[in-house]
Amino acid sequence: MGYPTRVQLIRRKASQQWYVNFPAALAQAMDFRKGEVVEWTVQDRDRLLLERTAPAAGEQASRKKKR
Repeated sequence: MGYPTRVQLIRRKASQQWYVNFPAALAQAMDFRKGEVVEWTVQDRDRLLLERTAPAAGEQASRKKKR
């Protein structure tokens, strides 16, 4: 199941900003946390890849226990 999302553009005198918001259901399924750092990679003109730069909070805790 996909989550249609609109791309928004905010134009200012000296700059512009583009926004893509995540639907709440998708953010919850991915277990995103406030302030979490992610990285975008352009795969081609039709695909963006979003990756965490650090493990999710739950994964990090379980990894520490295994060591």
